[in-house]
Amino acid sequence: MGSPASQAHRLSVAPMMDWTDRHCRVFHRQMTRRAMLYTEMVTAPAILHGPKARLLDYSDSEHPVALQLGGSDPVELAAATRIAGAWGYDEINLNCGCPSDRVQSGCFGAVLMERPGLVADCVRAMMDETDVPVTVKCRIGVDDQDPETILPQFIETIAAAGVRHVIVHARKAWLQGLSPKENREIPPLDHDLVLRMKERFPELTICINGGITSLEQARGFLDAGLDGVMIGRAAYHDPGNTLIGADALWGESHAPDRLAVVEAMRPYIARHLASGGRLHQITRHMLGLFLGRPGARGWRRILSERATREGAGLEVVDAALAELQASAAA
Repeated sequence: MGSPASQAHRLSVAPMMDWTDRHCRVFHRQMTRRAMLYTEMVTAPAILHGPKARLLDYSDSEHPVALQLGGSDPVELAAATRIAGAWGYDEINLNCGCPSDRVQSGCFGAVLMERPGLVADCVRAMMDETDVPVTVKCRIGVDDQDPETILPQFIETIAAAGVRHVIVHARKAWLQGLSPKENREIPPLDHDLVLRMKERFPELTICINGGITSLEQARGFLDAGLDGVMIGRAAYHDPGNTLIGADALWGESHAPDRLAVVEAMRPYIARHLASGGRLHQITRHMLGLFLGRPGARGWRRILSERATREGAGLEVVDAALAELQASAAA
């Protein structure tokens, strides 16, 4: 196993649908050895009835890595947790924060903020099937709920069920009237409420998520007493600035330059191509690596235009690097 999981929560990359797949996580791992990486949400029924290897396989290099499950049936979640045990994830996380319509209709995600007793039943059932930590990611409330009242009640209820680690997205979810995208941007952030949850529950590991875009900001929350910081979209769109140097949060100096990150990805890309995979399945996650640097636009353009072509290989990455370096030298 790679980095120790016990302190990995100091910084983590949020589970993001369609983004944090196994290729994305391998890419992120080249920049930080210590941060916890999360899978996209996988529903418990999908694991029970779907292609288990395709849903659960990952590379050993991804450790520490957490599996995020979606669902609201304790029996299904327990079974999915038991099945996933064979894959050796470092943490199992229950999604109580996703606001999508599909999630609401299935009674999981953010709608579970209205049913803390059911969440408690779910996590108890999951804990009975695993020795790794079972954690919960939630919002501060949904719709007309009063977060000042609801959030501490929710945390108290799941803590009584045995949860010791809660990740709070510091926004409400509006299940009526806002799209999932709008729910990530429109409801106001309340970071102070999450800080107060740490004061109220000092024995718990409390991590914050939502609107955090830099390592400096992350360090500020750690200095303020929170146990961890989860970065979402900034880690995906600007990984060079948010993940390179992140290991300093653990007192470590690992900080590869961006060209070294690309070089480190080459053997992984080659194996993926040799097994029948497509180049863009990996390089789509690498578009933002040079964001803000000379030549970044050319790097993105060549990967975007050429990586989807039939038979595209590492020569496309080489061409994108050549374009980047030519622009930087100009």
